[in-house]
Amino acid sequence: MKVVLSSRKAGPARAQASCPHPNPSDKEPPAARTQPLGQGATHQLPAPSPSDKEPPAARTQPLGQACPRSPMKLTVLFCWSTLWLLLEATAAQALPHRFLLQCLEQVRKIQAQGWELRGKLCASYQLCHPEELVLLGQSLGIPQARPSSCSSKALQPTGCLGPLHRGLFLYQGLLQALAGITPELASTVDLLQLDVADFATNVWRQMEDMGVAPSVQPAQGPMPTFTSAFQRRAGGVLVTSSLQTFLEHASRLLRGLAQP
Repeated sequence: MKVVLSSRKAGPARAQASCPHPNPSDKEPPAARTQPLGQGATHQLPAPSPSDKEPPAARTQPLGQACPRSPMKLTVLFCWSTLWLLLEATAAQALPHRFLLQCLEQVRKIQAQGWELRGKLCASYQLCHPEELVLLGQSLGIPQARPSSCSSKALQPTGCLGPLHRGLFLYQGLLQALAGITPELASTVDLLQLDVADFATNVWRQMEDMGVAPSVQPAQGPMPTFTSAFQRRAGGVLVTSSLQTFLEHASRLLRGLAQP
């Protein structure tokens, strides 16, 4: 019995299966691939668009469309611009250091004169407790000024000049109403009134220099009428006590603004 050997060899087939050769057409660029057409004619296939090869994220767009600003970036830019404008406005409204020092000196001078007047009224007429005269002050209609609300405008110091000037202007009128309080105290009251008027004028001029002064100076309101010597002396105690409280608030404010 003869054994017929097959002419097919398994070796090359196994090698071809394990190490396939790349198709020559795969090595050619897409634009060089051809397809038979008719008798030897070739038809060139169109090359794929470069955008078809790139992933969608890699396609280039204008910068404004490809990279839009996030809401967080816009918020940060807005905050920085607002802060810069605020700092510029604050710097523009900063009070001159020389003016603040001059105001503090005027405050100390007026306070010393006010304490002197109250001491003489206490020693000569036993009017040492202004708390006992509160009802009299209300019946006489003696107004008071308090600039404490001005301290909340730390970022706009020029806004504090208006209340300061109005308070000084008020006490200037009250001291004028005390004219003729007593012969021995008349010069003290007159000097105190002049110093308060000078302080008010200094503040008004600074407001004009910085362009924050009203177009018209404030008018003096109705002043109390003292019909007796006792009412004038008691009114002197009430007015000087209220003036000292006003100046204490103003002094704290001015010291805070004068600090670097």
